[in-house]
Amino acid sequence: MKKEAKNKIVDWEEHLDKKYGKKGESTRNKYEEEFKAFKIGVLIQEARKQRNMTQSELAEKAGTTKNYISRIENDASDIRLTTLMRIVREGLGGHLTLSLDF
Repeated sequence: MKKEAKNKIVDWEEHLDKKYGKKGESTRNKYEEEFKAFKIGVLIQEARKQRNMTQSELAEKAGTTKNYISRIENDASDIRLTTLMRIVREGLGGHLTLSLDF
């Protein structure tokens, strides 16, 4: 009997399907939404660090609090779009671009 390799390489989509369900299922949709929120937090943090800014400095420039910036960077869920736009524009000097996929 032939022994199967323990370290089988699995396609990323297969992994997500197995762990969170197929695209369109509620558990997969929840994962996708949380991952997008996580990416926003990482992008804000990276942009802030590239500008050698503290969370407090960014908060002051954007007219929000350090705690709010920290929450975005660590758990970017439930962010108001207007606040995100202000952080990017006024705090970081950037431009926010959104896209819709159907």
